[in-house]
Amino acid sequence: MGNRADDEGTDVEIYRKALSDTIHADTPTGAPEKLLALLDRLGLERQEVRTAGPVYVWHTVPAHLPETEQKRLATRAIPALLTAGYRVNIAPELFDEAAYRQAVHDLRTTQARPAASHPAPAPAPTAPSRRTP
Repeated sequence: MGNRADDEGTDVEIYRKALSDTIHADTPTGAPEKLLALLDRLGLERQEVRTAGPVYVWHTVPAHLPETEQKRLATRAIPALLTAGYRVNIAPELFDEAAYRQAVHDLRTTQARPAASHPAPAPAPTAPSRRTP
């Protein structure tokens, strides 16, 4: 039971499963919990199959969402994953450019807010400069 992230050498492969309406987000076998937890926080649902060997883990976009919302959710996850340093690939037919741009904007706004709420400390006072006659 392989997965596309293993096959492609990426951290997350987002695609529609063949012969279904399910959007998958595959991670490599043995992916770190930090990556899996980030996908959880981004609204994807964790799936898992335990075998005598490896444990296979992947995420899916919630099936109860309308198709356009599924594509938006999948696309909106990309900027956060890239910012966290992960390599991501999404099938072109799932990519929603407007959702991506909005997610980038939201991410930048969120990252800028903490800096604005904690102003930089004032520079230390310096001794007055000496004038020479």
